[in-house]
Amino acid sequence: MTHISRRDILAGLAASSAASIVTAFGEERQSSATDTNNAALPSGGERRQHADALLRYFAVNAPLLLRTPDGILKHPSVSPSLPGKRYSTQLWDWDTLWTSQGLFRLAALEHDEPLKQKLCEHVSGSLLNFLDHASAEGRIPILMTTTDPDPLHVLGPGANSKNQAKPVFGQLGLLAADQRGEVAWLAPYFDTILRFYDAWTAHNTSSIGLLVWGDDVAIGDDNDPTTFGRPSFSSANLLLNCLYYEDLLASAELARRLGRAKDHDRLSTQAQTLAQQIQMYCWDPRDSYFYSVDVQCVDRRAELIPTVPRGMDMSWKSLPMRIQMFTGFLPLWCGVASQAQADELVKINYLADDRLCARWGVRSLSSRESMYSLAFSSNPSNWLGPVWIIVNYFAWKALQRYGFHKEAAALADKTISLLGSDLKVNGSLNEYYHPDTSAALSHNGFMDWNLLVLEMI
Repeated sequence: MTHISRRDILAGLAASSAASIVTAFGEERQSSATDTNNAALPSGGERRQHADALLRYFAVNAPLLLRTPDGILKHPSVSPSLPGKRYSTQLWDWDTLWTSQGLFRLAALEHDEPLKQKLCEHVSGSLLNFLDHASAEGRIPILMTTTDPDPLHVLGPGANSKNQAKPVFGQLGLLAADQRGEVAWLAPYFDTILRFYDAWTAHNTSSIGLLVWGDDVAIGDDNDPTTFGRPSFSSANLLLNCLYYEDLLASAELARRLGRAKDHDRLSTQAQTLAQQIQMYCWDPRDSYFYSVDVQCVDRRAELIPTVPRGMDMSWKSLPMRIQMFTGFLPLWCGVASQAQADELVKINYLADDRLCARWGVRSLSSRESMYSLAFSSNPSNWLGPVWIIVNYFAWKALQRYGFHKEAAALADKTISLLGSDLKVNGSLNEYYHPDTSAALSHNGFMDWNLLVLEMI
């Protein structure tokens, strides 16, 4: 009889659409991701019902996310969660970007000009709250509350060994500027964004030009094994570098609109250089996948065996961490990948089986990895397999960008159906989901980047 490992069981028994199914005769059949896609697709009528229900839910609850100035948050801001729910009194870095983007999409779908104008005030205010609390060298907090501008203690003396806010403020500024139709409001604060980049590059640039996390606290995808539990300043994580690339481009555009030509050119060049580094060090031709990389490769012979004649020099400065996280899609999301790379990655690693492509979306971690788990967790949240709507969104944008329109439409249908079903069963939405059964796994009342499903409608 064919041996089935624990990993196969975890990946396969959760739903009938899994990749490995053992028959009564002990034979193993491999299902394709096409089979998995079709198993979850709602009918046209069901899709419309789910979409309409989500629109109604967001339209009712969106105003509850808009906070008036309070305490140290002197400007109006955007909350990631409904009042009384987890995170509702907090202001987080990248959560603010995605929540704001989804809210503007809601206003557009509803043709709600008053909501749009109110959002302009609150999204701009969220950005200014962060910029108001930047340190002298440019570091910005990851998290703020009405009473504490830096609960994670990433500012001040000795904080350079810690992470600071993720690079999203150029993107948030450009989003607000696009919706407002002008950028003059940001002019007094633009140098603060530039100092923020200087703080990143001064302390977190590796020998190969990619940025590294200082530690594993609040990295976004909390327990990503390529960073979580690893040595400080060792992980050149794709999430960090692709967000930074996109933010440099956004700030370059803001600089152009502000008439700051030198800043535009410098930021554009930095973005181009970073794209080349991602290409050079993160693309793995063996696996046809983009990986985060370990930058700890140091030749220590002079220290450890100084009397032994020196032979070959090291020809590598980093090693790919061949762990298939959803972050492999991010160079496609931000346009760094070539078309040939995108074709290989999607066809070999997404469409061929259900390692990443699950019944209800994109697994945050491949089901073939030994770390794969669907357990509930908070601090860290679980990114070891559950479906997150932000993960579905990144993959959906990636598929669209490189011409996989049918596959992108299928993923959109899954995402709409997943959230619509959750809303019907639980009366609200959740933070992350079981990829094979659609069961809600965490934090009822979560809004945040779930709003991005509106871009798929």
